[in-house]
Formats: sequence, C-alpha cells, structure tokens
Amino acid sequence: MRIEIEPGVRLFVDIEGEGLVPEGAGMREKPTLLLLHGGPGFDHSSFKPAFSALADVAQIVYYDHRGHGRSDPRPASEWTLDTWADDVVRLCDALGIVKPIVLGQSFGGFVAQRYLERHPEHPGKVILSSTSHHTGLERKIKGFARRAPAPVRDAVREKVRAFWTEPTPLSFAAYWEACRDLYTATPQTDPAAAQRTLLKLDILLHFVRGEKQEMRLLPGLSRARCPVLVMVGEDDPVCPIEDALEIAAALPSRCMQLARFPGCGHGVWRDDPRAAFERLRRFILE
Repeated sequence: MRIEIEPGVRLFVDIEGEGLVPEGAGMREKPTLLLLHGGPGFDHSSFKPAFSALADVAQIVYYDHRGHGRSDPRPASEWTLDTWADDVVRLCDALGIVKPIVLGQSFGGFVAQRYLERHPEHPGKVILSSTSHHTGLERKIKGFARRAPAPVRDAVREKVRAFWTEPTPLSFAAYWEACRDLYTATPQTDPAAAQRTLLKLDILLHFVRGEKQEMRLLPGLSRARCPVLVMVGEDDPVCPIEDALEIAAALPSRCMQLARFPGCGHGVWRDDPRAAFERLRRFILE
C-alpha cells in the first residue's frame, strides 16, 4: 500500500503481523518495529523474508524511503537525511504509531542517527545496524582489501576509492562487481535476491557525491533519550567496527548497548541469523 505522509507524498508500506493479540479477556498490544532499509537508492526487499523471524514479538513495518523503490518519485531537493529522518515521524503520525522501535540498517542507520538528533523524544528504542557516522574512506579501503583475494587486492582498493570519491554509473558498476560479494563473510545462498531489489541509481550517486562526503553524525547522538542498540559485524568492510565503536562512545552511556558479532560482515543477520535475531528479540522484549 502507499501511505500519504504529507500532501502529495506517498511512501510504499508493507506490514507483517498483527498489532493486537487476543490475551485472556483483553487484547495485548505488540511493539512496532519500523525498518529503515539500506542504500541509498535501494528498497526494503533485503529485509525479507529474514525479519519474519521477529513477527511473533513485534508488528513489523517495512517501507521504502521517500523517492525509493515503490514509493512515489520525488525531486532531488528532497533526497536529504533531514527529509528522510523527518519522514519517520510523518509515517508514524499517518499510521498512528507511538514510540516505535526504529531499526536503521547501513544507510538506514544514517537516517536513524539523524532522526535521533532531530526527534530524540519520538522513538521507544533505536537499533543502529551495520552503519557508520561518516564516509571513512580509508577504513573502507582497508576493509575491502582485507577481504579480497590477494591477486585482486590492489584492483579492489582502486575501485573502492574511485567510487566513493567520484561516483558515476561506471565507477559504481566496477565497485559493485568487485565488492558486492565481499560485504558478507559467508556466501549468500539466494541468487535471486539482487534481482528483487529496486535500485534508483540516481539517488545513490546524488547522495554519495553530495551529503555523504561531509556527513558528520556523531555530535547529534548525544541527544538520544531512549535505549539504543548498536549492532556490528566485526568483519564488516563498508561500515567497519571502528565506526560502530565511535557511534557507541558518542551515545549517552545510560542509553547505549553494543552487540559485536565475530565472523560477521554487513548485515549481521545474513552471516549469523540465529545470534542476530536472538539479540534483536531480547532488545525488543526488554
């Protein structure tokens, strides 16, 4: 379905699981888990079907960020972290969601960090998953080179640097071909997953060549008021563990929880779904 969040702006939304569960003589309300997908330029499909594992403890709301996927196209002037962060509040208002649990994966974690800064009283809880607070180019280069086979290591370094400094359709194609399989620590077994993803390359290139270059999210994290779980794969090449540790250190100590996953790359549920969903389940139910 498409939900209008302000006049003329509709987001694609999909909801899994009931919000109210019969219990005795009444109805028990489950928490709402709002999923902010990665990218930018991608859609929510990477969360499916894995996050169905949490449908028994939360009502899950998937959506495509403004301009992305099946949401309405929007002008480039609206492709900003401030707009995407404010859309979390707009969508919750439209759906009547109070105190959501907001999970931001990768780029979705950028949005979630800006949302924490701009709307610290809004969330019930926040999960920052496999994300960063800045570009951190040299860390990315080292991370991908460490995971690449020795014969192609230098070529991988060059392609990572080329894309993140001069994003074009050609530099992205070369980067994605060289690095896509290095994001995770274990081979992914669903060959059709990439075909299901809707990519808006213009949004990706616009953000990487623009706002991403000067992105500085750490200062705003001090405004957090709710529990925040930082999840990181220790072998993540694109959002390295050093970034996650700096995010954790910037959060108020009373709010922060850190979960490190050895042997995992980007999106820890892809490499170790049992451990990842067990940790998410505990955080949701706390």
